[in-house]
Amino acid sequence: MLGSLKGRDFLSLKDYSKEEIYGLLKFAAELRKDNKKYLKGKVLGMIFAKNSTRTRISFEVGMLELGGHAIFLSDRDIQLARGETIADTARVLSRYLDGIMIRTFSQGDVEELAKWATIPVINGLTDYDHPCQALADLLTIKDSFGTLSGKLAYIGDGNNMATALIFACAKVGMEIAVASPEGFQPDNEIVEYAKKIGGKVLVTADPAEAARGANVLYTDVWTSMGQEEEMEKRRKAFAGYQVNEKLMELADPKAIFLHCLPAHRGEEVTDQVIEGHQSRVFDQAENRLHAQKAVLAALL
Repeated sequence: MLGSLKGRDFLSLKDYSKEEIYGLLKFAAELRKDNKKYLKGKVLGMIFAKNSTRTRISFEVGMLELGGHAIFLSDRDIQLARGETIADTARVLSRYLDGIMIRTFSQGDVEELAKWATIPVINGLTDYDHPCQALADLLTIKDSFGTLSGKLAYIGDGNNMATALIFACAKVGMEIAVASPEGFQPDNEIVEYAKKIGGKVLVTADPAEAARGANVLYTDVWTSMGQEEEMEKRRKAFAGYQVNEKLMELADPKAIFLHCLPAHRGEEVTDQVIEGHQSRVFDQAENRLHAQKAVLAALL
């Protein structure tokens, strides 16, 4: 089945079937133990308009472990910053590289790059979606429980992470409850799409309602990159949305805690939770490497 993914783009889990997602997760688990040089001689270009720790290092190490090479390109290192079109950039890079990973602001820019590129394009993050993180999250949940079922509660901003998790849960059959304050909830179009394909999605303004009985509690920062001017406004809006021990007690006793990192400790999550026995955040961070290696090897 993974052979059918060769040459595909990875822009959103919305574009992948349940069987394809499970195939990537199985491949990721295999790649933990098997460092075959599937990508010997292959080169990945990595375009960064947003800074990163996990995305850059996991992709760079992943390509190295697979036998390939990765080139870091900030948006200032190439002519995009000086007005060259995305279409021209895509066609030029396609002559040099075997794949492109891009971490940027606009989902439209990623889609435009994929439209014109003749090599696979991987979405390393946009303001709309974060499919690489969501795939690593599914891998972490499967590692913890042996299956992808039950309920995931996402507490916080209805941002790119919420979108990615809604798509992921809908595709694999997990229930998802998103608790966000009014004005910060996920786009209704995303929720309706997930329901249309059979997903069970609850959007609420009540963190307790979302957390009750959940198998996974998940949060993200209240202020994402590019939203710094809204920091104080967001701190006030999200004041009741902290994942703390009291909220964890509403979840299933065997529930795990996830965070895509970086974390603002003392804001969206307490130290007691992120350092507690239910936390899997560093396993989750490691799984970025394994999940992305599966994507890279399958697509390239």
